[in-house]
Amino acid sequence: MKDVIGILDSGVGGISVLRKAVQLLPNENFIYYGDNQNAPYGPKPLEEIRRLSAQAVDHLLSQEVKALVIACNTITSAYASILRDRVKLPVIGMEPAVKPASLARGDGKVLALATRATLSLDKFSRLMENYGEGVIPVEGAGLVQLVEAGKADTPEALEALRALLLPYMSIKIDAIVLGCTHYPFLRRQIERLFPQARIFDGREGTVCQLQRRLEETGLLTRQGAPGTVSFQTSGDAETLARMRALFDADV
Repeated sequence: MKDVIGILDSGVGGISVLRKAVQLLPNENFIYYGDNQNAPYGPKPLEEIRRLSAQAVDHLLSQEVKALVIACNTITSAYASILRDRVKLPVIGMEPAVKPASLARGDGKVLALATRATLSLDKFSRLMENYGEGVIPVEGAGLVQLVEAGKADTPEALEALRALLLPYMSIKIDAIVLGCTHYPFLRRQIERLFPQARIFDGREGTVCQLQRRLEETGLLTRQGAPGTVSFQTSGDAETLARMRALFDADV
């Protein structure tokens, strides 16, 4: 086993989680793997998502990682429980931040933006059963593709968000849940449309859970030189360059 943590996503979205992990765990080494060639996963059938997830996991396991972070709500919903039965190392997944957003809600509504797969699977259904009062699920159709194409901060992305969220712009929105790790890269655009809404995502909770699991298993690196970050992709060299640029972005 190497002293490195594997982080995986269907594409570049999980870099938003990686940034938070590097901030909170500066002495750890990370490998980030995005299956960009097959992104997005969200619209795909469940069995295909699971097959692609298994391939991505195997890619990281071949490098003897000490822990795995599934920096993707879709993969977490579709594959995390299967993966935990497969491996003995710590596996940390994502969860749409419906609970904290719901608890922070006043007399307005909560928009829960996520992919089709995340919204349709059991994990989200259980969240809605417990914390779904006043929560409106919204499929973020086309948003992942904009981020993957490097268009998060463009007028095209703003207009896509405006068209998607127009039905909710005439009602009081107290909070918006970014239920896909690609969506934090669209945060500034969403804030322009809903300046009064609080924005919630699950990144910090995921990294805090990673820290707890590393402590419990004696795998946490507490001191030493600053850790390293390595980017890998099933895509091309242009994708790797975009990954590095997103890692340096302010999200």
